[in-house]
Amino acid sequence: MRRMENQFYNQKNQNSPLVIDGHSDILSDVQIQREKGRRKIIETDYYERLVAGGVNIIVAALYVDSSFLPEMGLRKALSQISYLYEEVQESPEKLMICYNGEDMECAKQLGKIGFLLSIEGAEPLGTDLSLLRVFYELGVRNLGLVWSRRNAIGDGSFFQPIREGRKGGITSFGVKVIEEAEKLGITIDVSHLNDEGFWDVMEISNKPIIASHSNARSLFSTMRNLTDEQILAIASKNGVIGVNAASLLVADDDANCNIEYLINHVDHLVKVAGIQHVGIGLDLCEDLIKYMSPADLANIPRKPFDVISGHQEIPLFIEGLINRGYKGNEIEALLGGNFLRIFK
Repeated sequence: MRRMENQFYNQKNQNSPLVIDGHSDILSDVQIQREKGRRKIIETDYYERLVAGGVNIIVAALYVDSSFLPEMGLRKALSQISYLYEEVQESPEKLMICYNGEDMECAKQLGKIGFLLSIEGAEPLGTDLSLLRVFYELGVRNLGLVWSRRNAIGDGSFFQPIREGRKGGITSFGVKVIEEAEKLGITIDVSHLNDEGFWDVMEISNKPIIASHSNARSLFSTMRNLTDEQILAIASKNGVIGVNAASLLVADDDANCNIEYLINHVDHLVKVAGIQHVGIGLDLCEDLIKYMSPADLANIPRKPFDVISGHQEIPLFIEGLINRGYKGNEIEALLGGNFLRIFK
């Protein structure tokens, strides 16, 4: 068992499986730090942790804080893209941009960390459909339609109920965005989408759908997690669900927010959807909590933390999977093989 375990630990080992984190907010930190004058943020602050965890690919989200919306949405997203390209230019031996699954495999072969761009919340598009092609040409290959707020495409889901008006599904503009994204080759991501919008997407879309960072609602009843019916619907479209390591999506009390309970979510997703429809989308947040204001923290049920405390702890997650009886080929699928199928 220990020999099989070790093959997953070494990011430089060509025989180790491809490891893809299907959702990371790393670019939010990069943007803040570069605007303070720092450079080589990823190489300095993240690279060693990624290597220690055996990570090959990060799906890097373009996320715009609500305080910058609507006026600054497009500018903030474009600057995050620019900063990532600058980071890669500054660390060319360690980092690269990926545009598809083949590039992901190339990154692994070269021993580099690859970054594939994603949008988390389509506010940067405003109501201009033509901007979607601009983002595609810049490297965006995954589109999270909403964050936990309403935009021109649909309504987001919240960690806890809030006072709001009538919920809506996908708007007419949202239908156009989904159709155009699938024409371009951009994957639709339903994490953060409300239930009404989720089922609209299932009817509108013709290609595999992902929930890049969502867990099982039957194990922790938050609207941000997926019902068994939704899990089955994603599987029926040959999609993938990335298990989320943020404590606010793992359990309803901090005492149960640990790797073992996170693997309970893996077990449930695998039981309902099948092993080929589950991946990891860790959504690690501890590098960003330091930027949250007291008011922002007050709007969430409890202070969040990462159940997997940094990518360097992925070996502990793998060890937990092994102890649950997952075999080598199943772990390879969970760690990256299933997301690779989507992006190829």
